[in-house]
Amino acid sequence: MEATASAKYLRGSAQKARLVVDMIRGKDVNQALAILRFSKKRAAGHIEKCMRSAIANANEAAEKANISIDPDDLWVRTAFVDRGPTKNRRRVRPAPQGRAYREQRHFCHVTISLSNDERPQPKAPKAPKEAKTAPVEEEKPKKPAASKARKRGGAAAAPRAKRKKAEE
Repeated sequence: MEATASAKYLRGSAQKARLVVDMIRGKDVNQALAILRFSKKRAAGHIEKCMRSAIANANEAAEKANISIDPDDLWVRTAFVDRGPTKNRRRVRPAPQGRAYREQRHFCHVTISLSNDERPQPKAPKAPKEAKTAPVEEEKPKKPAASKARKRGGAAAAPRAKRKKAEE
């Protein structure tokens, strides 16, 4: 069973809210709520409220379908943040020499989807394909690491003998 909740017109930019949503995506509901509660980000409070709404939506949908659902079995299936309008949130801030800077205050929309279905197993990494029988090349010995002075370049990179000749 899947349940969705969305919170629209939240104050703050979508970029900052995405930082919080990325922390909870794919986690258990209880673990996600703990992360949101102890996060220092301002958007975490609004996202926590949206998460609790999604849990309530799951319980309500289960009751309507006459199914028992345990909220502890839910996990965050999808969570994403969309950019909201900034048209009516433009503000003017005083600037030096009588000018004015225009500020845009941002809104965002958060959508969280919970599920109690089994989680998909992460795909196992594919085994590297063996190359066709190619001739085996011998490994060349590694060069000694260059000194810091040589890496800098310029006069410091020149060998000492050449520098002494230049001084004469």
